[in-house]
Amino acid sequence: MSSSVQAGDTGTAADAVTSASTTGLRKLYYVRFGFAIVWAGLIMLTASTINPASIALLVIYPLFDVTAAVIDFRSSGSTRPRGPLYLNMALSLLAAIGLAVAVASGIPSVLRVWGVWAITAGIVQLIVAVLRYRLGGQWAMILSGGISVLAGSSFIVMAGGPKASLSSIGGYAVLGGIFFLISAIRLHRLAAKAK
Repeated sequence: MSSSVQAGDTGTAADAVTSASTTGLRKLYYVRFGFAIVWAGLIMLTASTINPASIALLVIYPLFDVTAAVIDFRSSGSTRPRGPLYLNMALSLLAAIGLAVAVASGIPSVLRVWGVWAITAGIVQLIVAVLRYRLGGQWAMILSGGISVLAGSSFIVMAGGPKASLSSIGGYAVLGGIFFLISAIRLHRLAAKAK
């Protein structure tokens, strides 16, 4: 059980802030899960070529990540790790711009940009999850950050091979969504135990 949940019984103002932050984080994780699953299905349907639908989806995903990071930042209160969240926002915005440019050069270029983003965002996710570990439910985010680094590397390698495909990033999004779901459920269970 996390220290914030255990401390929740004391009824202090700091505990109320932590509880509200955990609730907001849990809701955000549920939304991120739903978005990732829907997005992955759509990208897999359009992944055979670079087309207007796949271009829109490729740019929307990192923009959604920016939006989620902004919501996370605003709702996290005192539990927010400011620097890493700012960095995540910047990386995701740069990824959206990079992907918008890379689509003109084809799938291998898209995979390279996505791979660099996955590596850097995975490292930031690891840092944020470690900083939030006391809230509970973060082990899945730690694992997800590590897997993101590995997946990003594989996208870069795949870009140089004969089987470069956008469908692989759909699988990556599904896995990331599952990790968000696991973290949301874990935070929900911790909150239920605290009551």
